[in-house]
Amino acid sequence: MTYRHFKHEGWLYVLAFLLALTLRFTQLGAMPLTDAEAAPALQALRISQGSSPVLAPHPFYILSTSILFFLYGGGTDFLARLIPALVGSLLVFAPLLFDTRIRPRPSLIFAFFIALDPGLTALSRQAASSIFAITFFIFAAACFDKNKYGFAGFFAALFLLSGPSIWPGLLGLGIAWAIFQAFKSRRNSHTSAEELQEDSQTARLATSSFRFSPAFFIPFIITFLSAGTLFFIVPKGLSAALASIPAYINSWLIPSNVPAARIFLSLLLYQPLAFLLAMIIIIRGWANGARRVIFLSIWFLVSLLLVVFLPSRQTADLAWTLIPLLVLASMELARNVNIYPEERSEVAGVAFLTIFIWVFAWLDFSSMVWFPTDTREYLIRFWLLIGSLILLVISLVLVAAGWSIRTARFGGVWGLVIALGVLGLGGTFGSAGLRGMEFPELWWSPSIPMQAHLLEATVREISEFGVGDDTSGSVVIVGLESPALEWTLREHQVQVVDTLDANSSPDFVVTPFETDPTLVAAYRGQDFSWRLTPMWDTTLPSDWIRWITLRDMPQIGETIILWARDDLFLDR
Repeated sequence: MTYRHFKHEGWLYVLAFLLALTLRFTQLGAMPLTDAEAAPALQALRISQGSSPVLAPHPFYILSTSILFFLYGGGTDFLARLIPALVGSLLVFAPLLFDTRIRPRPSLIFAFFIALDPGLTALSRQAASSIFAITFFIFAAACFDKNKYGFAGFFAALFLLSGPSIWPGLLGLGIAWAIFQAFKSRRNSHTSAEELQEDSQTARLATSSFRFSPAFFIPFIITFLSAGTLFFIVPKGLSAALASIPAYINSWLIPSNVPAARIFLSLLLYQPLAFLLAMIIIIRGWANGARRVIFLSIWFLVSLLLVVFLPSRQTADLAWTLIPLLVLASMELARNVNIYPEERSEVAGVAFLTIFIWVFAWLDFSSMVWFPTDTREYLIRFWLLIGSLILLVISLVLVAAGWSIRTARFGGVWGLVIALGVLGLGGTFGSAGLRGMEFPELWWSPSIPMQAHLLEATVREISEFGVGDDTSGSVVIVGLESPALEWTLREHQVQVVDTLDANSSPDFVVTPFETDPTLVAAYRGQDFSWRLTPMWDTTLPSDWIRWITLRDMPQIGETIILWARDDLFLDR
């Protein structure tokens, strides 16, 4: 069954795409690459320069980015993140392809949720992130659903080249499907014709997913071999694709310093509107036996539990959880769109009241950061916050009793959409790095090099005056394992060693923050703030309140020293 589209739907998708492009490309190269991003970016750079490095299990990112580096003649932070940003922006068109499963309105709302979501925005601005796996999987599934097996094979091949993040996605969806099938086998016999048709469509998608007809298999093989080897120039790409299996297995063996509570906190802080809407439709869907809602809720829960129980969990692992969450939220929000003309003024009044109470509650909550937790002022503001939330509930109940439940529901929902939507949009700007590196976010890769650009500019300036060319100075990195540092100095002759050879005298030496008597005699040193890590694990509740309201979190930094040989300076 194909649902009827409405007027201007295509232009609204274009608007969602433009919003996604704006959020994902604005200041894309302003934040320096982290170690996790720099490692595959360096491999892409070396491939573009004709080398044959050992590849990380991200072959699609590395090989496609190497083409950009080759065409540009070098690598930049912007180019290193260009393809993830573009692929993440294209994801907004995925709901349009599921017109046989999702009605036009929730589909369009889902597209805007994708464009504005903080997590998906952050992943789209990170090199070698899981945005590739999510996008290619959804496009492959959509092509399967439409019996476009050639395109399905193309996107399925790209999906398998997207890195270790493909496996939690497949595992979570497979477990959810198995649980859903067990649930359906125990359902009662009262099944409507529409639900039977939905089951038939779902079964058709499942069976088509395993159909290896030539229409699927030939494009799959051609794409996998050509894209996985850069048209047979880099055969190591195929082994890198297979390396994603042990990489994911190792993620279950490596412990993490991210507690499970932080994962749940991230959902509440970055997706408050989507989470609330999803909880409403999940409760109603289970009560009414809506199988589509039940399946999506199972998928959401299974994906969330896979992240919680993963020993090496990070906030970015929530990526697969966001898809069912946003679909559920879109379906619930679409139920509150049909407002009759005669009730618009009443709904607007209730929405304004809801927004007013939420703004008051937020201002009261944000003022709590200025008072110690054991003071009377703090307790007053705490109980004001609780009282304002109770007042909101009482107000909606009185509206439902005095006017209508429909007016209370629509007004309350749209008030929450505006209030929590603004809060979520603030999280989107933060996760995109538009506030600056001084305001840490949970969705960022850990340990961001704070003064990478300053370090690079310093080496260039001294090299130009002392050697005669801004990139000719030789650099030796001693006792530091940091791909981000190698990436920062990528245009120089960089060598990484454990100890400095006493007989060598490179132009520049980078060391940890330690005084080396050998270097002091012949070099001049300058310290730089390098990897800065927020102190998420050692904070107090008051610190979290301050971070939620001001994005201010104590951070611990790592300092390095750049040593320049004494004869490079003009006063020698």
